[in-house]
Amino acid sequence: MHRRGVGLAAFDRKQTTKRFEELSNSISQSQVTHLNNQLAQFRTALTHFASTHRDKIKSDPSFRHAFQQMCTSIGVDPLAGPRKGGWWAELLGLGDWQYELGVQIVDVCVSTRERNGGLIEMAELIRMVSKLRGVSGGSITEDDIVQSIKTLEPLGAGYQVVDISGRKMVRSVVKELDDDQTTILGLAQEHGGRVVEDMLIQRRQWSRERARTALENMLLRDGLCWLDDQDEECGRAYWVTSAMKWEA
Repeated sequence: MHRRGVGLAAFDRKQTTKRFEELSNSISQSQVTHLNNQLAQFRTALTHFASTHRDKIKSDPSFRHAFQQMCTSIGVDPLAGPRKGGWWAELLGLGDWQYELGVQIVDVCVSTRERNGGLIEMAELIRMVSKLRGVSGGSITEDDIVQSIKTLEPLGAGYQVVDISGRKMVRSVVKELDDDQTTILGLAQEHGGRVVEDMLIQRRQWSRERARTALENMLLRDGLCWLDDQDEECGRAYWVTSAMKWEA
């Protein structure tokens, strides 16, 4: 009888486990169905909103930013989707607009690369792209630049937004910045682009050899700065072109 009792208990446990699994599967399927329904409703509402406010989203940077934030809050990437250009193209007809802006970003980055080594401040990029677009092109914002740079990722050209000492910059070369370069760029931004070895020695406690090597690498290897070997104060100064103010 004892063995029979154990067998019945084991059978009851198996049956109970099976029922719990069936209930769990049923709940999971129900949750998935509910989630799919919610997503469908979200997309329908987003499509209606985008259709209704298409012109304002295109012309008003603040409204466009709010729309991007709304998409993000419900987990929708405006650049993802079944068509080229993603939901921008499908819902708004903004695919061509986004790619056009991307081409203008490339134009500015390439035309200034010789002087800045492929690193340009976000504010300077916006200023130059806006000038290129003219009044009829409408205002553009940092968010617009960031979104357009995402459309350039498949090109594999290295276009990326980076943060240097709290300032956003756009890199248009594949090579990553190392820690020493980042430090020098941050210091250059504080001094209008000018950096000398003594600044790094005094403010960053670098050895003279490290300071000179890092600056020479930026000059000769990376093309990120110019050399002034007749600097009035120190005799030898490096000018980091991406931290200098340009008029164009």
